[in-house]
Amino acid sequence: MTDIPELPEAIGYKLKRKLLGPPLVNEQMATERLSRPLALGVLSCDGISSANYGSELILHELLPFFGLTAFTILLPMTGVILLGVVFVVLSYREVVSVYTRAGGSYVVARENFGPRVAQVAAVALMVDYIVTVAVQTAAGSQAVLSTFPVLAKPLGDTTTLLVIAVAATLIMCYVNLLGIRENGRTFALPTYLFAGSVGLMIVVGVVREAVGGGLPHATWGPGIVAPQHQPSGLISFAAVYILARAFANGGSSLTGIEAVSNAVSALRPPEGRNARHVLIMQGSIVALLIAGISWLAHVTRAIPYASGVPTVVSQEARIVFGHSAAGTVMFYVLQVGAASILFTGGNTSFSGFPFLASFVASDSFLPRWLSRRGHRLVFSNGIIVLTIMAVALLLAVGANTNNLVPFYAIGVFTGFSMAGFGMVRYHLRNKERSWRRRLVINLAGGAYTALVVLIFALVKFTEGAWVVVVVFPIGVYAFIRLNRQYRMESEVLQAIGDRRAAAGGRPPRQPNYSRRVVLIFIDSIDLATFAAIRYSRGLRPTTLRAVHFVIDSVQAESLSENWARFGQGIPLEMIDAPDRRLVRASLELVARESAADGTQVTVVLPRRGFGPLVGRLLHDRTADKIAAAVSQVPDSAATIIPLDVARRVRVLHARAEGEEGRMGEKPLSVRRNKDCERPAPAPAPARDGIGALGPGRAVVEGRVRAVEIRPVEGNCVFEATVADGTGALTAMFYGRQHIPGVEPGARIRLEGKVSPRAEGPAMINPAYQLLPKPGAE
Repeated sequence: MTDIPELPEAIGYKLKRKLLGPPLVNEQMATERLSRPLALGVLSCDGISSANYGSELILHELLPFFGLTAFTILLPMTGVILLGVVFVVLSYREVVSVYTRAGGSYVVARENFGPRVAQVAAVALMVDYIVTVAVQTAAGSQAVLSTFPVLAKPLGDTTTLLVIAVAATLIMCYVNLLGIRENGRTFALPTYLFAGSVGLMIVVGVVREAVGGGLPHATWGPGIVAPQHQPSGLISFAAVYILARAFANGGSSLTGIEAVSNAVSALRPPEGRNARHVLIMQGSIVALLIAGISWLAHVTRAIPYASGVPTVVSQEARIVFGHSAAGTVMFYVLQVGAASILFTGGNTSFSGFPFLASFVASDSFLPRWLSRRGHRLVFSNGIIVLTIMAVALLLAVGANTNNLVPFYAIGVFTGFSMAGFGMVRYHLRNKERSWRRRLVINLAGGAYTALVVLIFALVKFTEGAWVVVVVFPIGVYAFIRLNRQYRMESEVLQAIGDRRAAAGGRPPRQPNYSRRVVLIFIDSIDLATFAAIRYSRGLRPTTLRAVHFVIDSVQAESLSENWARFGQGIPLEMIDAPDRRLVRASLELVARESAADGTQVTVVLPRRGFGPLVGRLLHDRTADKIAAAVSQVPDSAATIIPLDVARRVRVLHARAEGEEGRMGEKPLSVRRNKDCERPAPAPAPARDGIGALGPGRAVVEGRVRAVEIRPVEGNCVFEATVADGTGALTAMFYGRQHIPGVEPGARIRLEGKVSPRAEGPAMINPAYQLLPKPGAE
């Protein structure tokens, strides 16, 4: 058996391995089912954290128009937002009752409206995930600066917020690329810490206001959103417009509630019932926090600042807990909880976005490389795409939640609407038990969230919502256009399969070419050219010749002289190309050669290999252009033969030095004989490794590395390549197209007669036994 040379690792892979660690194998993909308390902590962090900034964003819009009256209007406005919380929770309660696998509104839309309409939900959710990272890291950065204002002194509030937000996004990207599994208790801690500390703040505030003499007002500093009362009634057009903007901002408090529906399959059985309970608990906590924070803002006059620092919640905490030692401790506990849950809420997108992208890619509406797991068994490509988009948004808009909200709610609430209306169609089609009541719930949820989308698109259009409005149709069109290309390819393959089935399963008859012409396109003589010559001779053509397109007559003359020495008897044809259009000249030559009946033309293009970066600098991609053009000519094909010349030179040089060092010495494995010197017989091979197998019966164990189905004389053979670290063996099962369980990654034991082949040992129709994967016993 020929030894396989050890291949050097690319620099990129070495760097990836250094940063991320060794690659994980599929067996290490563990799944953790979440109990209700853990599910509430892990899946609700995004939704509960939104309560941190909802009331503050409402005041951002009300104060410049209504002045101090804004604190009074805040309470009924909060009531309208809480009504939305009820609608969304009840609507998604119906979703998780029916759809108990991951996917959320995308799956609902796909199952009820079809895959094309579902792309509206796909684009909406992707926009939601991208903006969620930006909003949550921005809000987390504001919580950090509200706790430690001294951090902003060197760079100022705006720049410091941006630096913290971008750094947090990159850290989350790196942690997720490492493939670190979400430990339920670790990720649940920020949720319970924030909810508990804010809940305690609300309770203490209510007690102090009721029996403790009342709460003082906040002390305002420079940089606040200045209250300015405009002389206008509540029913004027301007007032209605501002109220609509405040309602749209407050709608951001509803974001994240849908996260439970995106991960129903992660809950313990019965998944649907547990998901409903988690949704109700989450909605109740969100409603309590929103109502309490708004009431405290109404009482304390805690006002937002233009830069976002300090936050309204941090001002409330200072007033409620006071400046005593215990109060200061509680202030820091609450701020730590706020920062941690906000960053954790942003991290949920690094799970949701890659999984959603993999779903959409599996449906052939996104590039399929988004559906592949990477080095550490995570969807690395999706994580990187999400990071790039989120960082770009932060750099363009800044780490300010008020500036980011216009990009936020349209995507979120479009997903809500698709889920609500999708469930309406489900109830109309299936008419299950109590379907009318369920239909009303989902219709109300869909209508409420659709109204929010409309209001947002109108009142926030000039502040950035126009970008999302434009991205939606472009994204949906791009997804559908890509799917059309995939479907065309699938239809072509299906047609080929149908023709083969009509022919009784026989492969299509190969054309019988009486003349096979191989043309080696050369520009110079080097080791890559010799590699192309070796490959071309292996094709056993009827006609073999080299071709050089003359652009420089001096170079052509020198090449002709050297070819007589190194050309190995192959004729060299010089073709004039005065206009230097090599692709055109190649196309004309191949077309002339293939015009004769019964002629097939193969063009062989040698290429010197370089690393990816150097290759991009040194290659002008002429070979690729020629190959693409030649492949369009009937009965023609093009093959590029790459060769790493530098590495080949090192190998040949080391081999030459080794041969010189052995001159005059006898190898240790050679012994003298009367007539000749011959190698001593090797010891009997051990039967415990594939690499040492010889003829005869054997029992081997290993991992299936690859499987292949090949037609053989009207029949087929199922081949499995099994490796054990010492070598590889081919198991051939004649008359089989599939063997359940025998697939790449499976562990198997084979017993049978070993037949040596040039490619390595083989067993024909061996007895086999599938072995459990490590850790499965």
